[in-house]
Amino acid sequence: MALNQLKFCCNAAEPRPLSQPMVHFGVVGSGDLEVLIESKKLDGKAEIRITTPITGFDHIWRLVVTRFIESSQLGDVLIRINDNNAPPAVVALRLQQALSELDEGNKPPQLQSFLEANARTRAKGLVDEGTLTELVGPADRYTSPHLPILGEAVEFDDGIVTGIGLLGRRPTIVISQDGRFIGGSIGEVSGAKMAGALKLALELYQRLSLDGAPPPLEKRPLVLISFETGGVRLHEANAGLLAHAEVMDLLQDLRHKVPVIGLVGSKLGCFGGMGFVAAATDAIIMSQFSRIGLTGPEVIEQEMGRSEFDSADRALVFRTTGGKHKYIIGDCDFLVEDSIAAFRAQVQQLAGLPMAEIESLRCIGSPALIAKQMAIVDAISQLMPSDSLDVWRAAGNEPPQALVDLSLEAFIASVKRYSPSAADR
Repeated sequence: MALNQLKFCCNAAEPRPLSQPMVHFGVVGSGDLEVLIESKKLDGKAEIRITTPITGFDHIWRLVVTRFIESSQLGDVLIRINDNNAPPAVVALRLQQALSELDEGNKPPQLQSFLEANARTRAKGLVDEGTLTELVGPADRYTSPHLPILGEAVEFDDGIVTGIGLLGRRPTIVISQDGRFIGGSIGEVSGAKMAGALKLALELYQRLSLDGAPPPLEKRPLVLISFETGGVRLHEANAGLLAHAEVMDLLQDLRHKVPVIGLVGSKLGCFGGMGFVAAATDAIIMSQFSRIGLTGPEVIEQEMGRSEFDSADRALVFRTTGGKHKYIIGDCDFLVEDSIAAFRAQVQQLAGLPMAEIESLRCIGSPALIAKQMAIVDAISQLMPSDSLDVWRAAGNEPPQALVDLSLEAFIASVKRYSPSAADR
């Protein structure tokens, strides 16, 4: 089923241009849409192009966009909208919000919640202000070639932001996933963007190396991956699986050369095949409000039954997959407060370490590390826990329930982390 393509032209009474070349807002989710407004010489007119799976509402679209142009008085602009069943009120709201993005008074990214921020805000906030250059961004309009064939809406950045900026003097590659677009899933385009960014990091390392010696520490490239994903995009599963494999290979190519730091602090967390990818990074930073794992709670319940795992029990879900549990069992290296600034500060601290110290934080990557992981799995299996609290108790945390409501500072100060010998205490 092909997507419906609409085109309208409007004339403002006193047309005004955009104050910058392009503005982008929104995401293609159920009942939602994204807006891309670009400056373009159109003899003062505004041209609006809409891609939507819905037919029969052309007159409603015309009314909404005409009113927007009348109120905004925009001219010499091309407005592109990717819609996924958004009602007229949402369309009007998103158009106004896109314009508000031009406001210079917006809250600085570093001061925003990591959990609440979108992928682009996180990417901008992790590097020095004003230094991020987006690679293959919305204006390039590289969208999935597979979704339209299935009658599914596309997004201009395919749900992932890739770019390069500076952290001090260090070139920093940022990969930031947006869980609001098809669950942050990886398809052909998003996978290629992720792999391309990692290849750029390797190329930078090689260019900055002098006579075979690695770049000086203050100029060594850095890779930051902000995970917000459920894994492979089922609509284009083969391409998504190939992307996972290519990314894992590239992470191995970057080992001992470029630090790759995984950041998990979003609402969706990191699941599916991307859970493997996160585990293959050099270090993982989490907030206590995000989650990481392989199989999601809903899938476990579907396959094994509610008696095995009740996905509606949010406290249980977060005790099992959330940041505090992952810190206790060693699946994440650092827990930080829920702000972009806190994640950035922890990244800066890590970036200043020698590569050998960063490498020592890895969960997997050598026979010894795998053996350590298997020993933890075996020890926990022998506990036969019915709840993660049983594991916390075995690590020496008594009473374990007290850890749940502790502030992050108090938690870090008092918690005991699990080791294979913990069960013998």
